[in-house]
Amino acid sequence: MDTHRRGSTVKNILLYLLLLVFLTPFLMIIMNSFKTTQQFVENPLSFPKSLKFENYVSAYHNMDFLSSFLNSMIITVVSVLLILFFSAMTGYLFVRFNWKINAIIFFAMLASMALPFQVIMIPLVMLYGNMDLLDMKTTLFFMYLGFGVPFGVFTFHGFIKGVPFELEESAFIEGSSRLRTFFQIVLPLLKPVFVTLMVLDVLWIWNDYLLPSLVLLSPSQKTLPLSTYNFFSSYAVDFAPLMAGLIMTIIPVLILYLFLQKHIIKGITEGALK
Repeated sequence: MDTHRRGSTVKNILLYLLLLVFLTPFLMIIMNSFKTTQQFVENPLSFPKSLKFENYVSAYHNMDFLSSFLNSMIITVVSVLLILFFSAMTGYLFVRFNWKINAIIFFAMLASMALPFQVIMIPLVMLYGNMDLLDMKTTLFFMYLGFGVPFGVFTFHGFIKGVPFELEESAFIEGSSRLRTFFQIVLPLLKPVFVTLMVLDVLWIWNDYLLPSLVLLSPSQKTLPLSTYNFFSSYAVDFAPLMAGLIMTIIPVLILYLFLQKHIIKGITEGALK
């Protein structure tokens, strides 16, 4: 019994140490967001001498926070909904319809997941630039859809294979259409993976800097990650408000994660079992 308790205690200590390692960068950002830039430069690891809430006010104005927040919200919500909708229906199509072309398309989607974005970044931007499609949110929606659907299809494909087809047969006998059966019977069963993918895609799109920086060119289109670049000048960086701006950018997705963490854990667990 003592050996068991001792092993449990050691395990808990290691877990808490690991948690501290993962939280350290986030805690440092919070700590430095209440300093002056000079204090940050002198010693980024020191505790703030006083709480400088003016950094958050400065960050709010310099980032044009409300406009940037709305841009990020629109881009993230629309893109994630498109990815989830098309991924779920495409995964269902691949599982329930044994067409030969489905295997080819599915393999092509899996292969595309191994292709780094940096490889196609310049040709993609040049192509859309030649068609005058840059600086448009709809272009960004389309790009996120293309980059997000392969992983979504792969995930939904595995879950849908575990859904008994007898449930759908019963609905067909009752006169239900294929589309109605999908939305009323199959889709509710996919809630765990649906929520898990939603959170993963929100984290990806909300925090993405590279793709919006290539597509959204005008200041009015800036997202929150892009607006943090306002603290960088040619010769200096205003670190203290920058840290405050990063905290303000992180808070929305952190709240979303806290509310949906049970569903995320359930989705990951069921995915491992399937």
